Amino acid sequence: MPVEQEFITLLNKNQNIIHKVCAIYMDTLADKEDLFQEVTLQAWKSFATFRGESQFSTWLYRVALNTAITFFRKEKKQPQVINTEVFPEPVQQSPFLEEQTKAMYKAIAELSKIDKALVMLYIEDYSYHDIGEILGITPNNVAVKMIRLKSKLKESTQKHYQF
Repeated sequence: MPVEQEFITLLNKNQNIIHKVCAIYMDTLADKEDLFQEVTLQAWKSFATFRGESQFSTWLYRVALNTAITFFRKEKKQPQVINTEVFPEPVQQSPFLEEQTKAMYKAIAELSKIDKALVMLYIEDYSYHDIGEILGITPNNVAVKMIRLKSKLKESTQKHYQF
């Protein structure tokens, strides 16, 4: 299979990764589309460096997150809200759970770019090893960061949620 076709096939199978990253880092549809194009371009440019030592999805997460963070720096854009499509709400919620969920989204929106990525990957059920590989940190560092983030999110959620 030609390299171009292999890339397109892998990208089509994993494009939801790019959509999730775009949704968490950008607010407007135009910004999301711009970032999607930029991630796709960077993935294509870097595809020759993909050695297959990890899954393509893990490699694509790393490219997408690095591109999103770089894109932010270049454009000097700051996210104002987190898109809840990335973290879908349960279909039927009690008013109590709905308010808690909104409070959690607000707390996540206040996190740094890297911490948002960490939370997103954790919610996606990636292992600490895989998260570390994607973010370029050790699994132990991921574990420490997650302990701190869970505590920070709990505290922040309580501030946003009025009992």
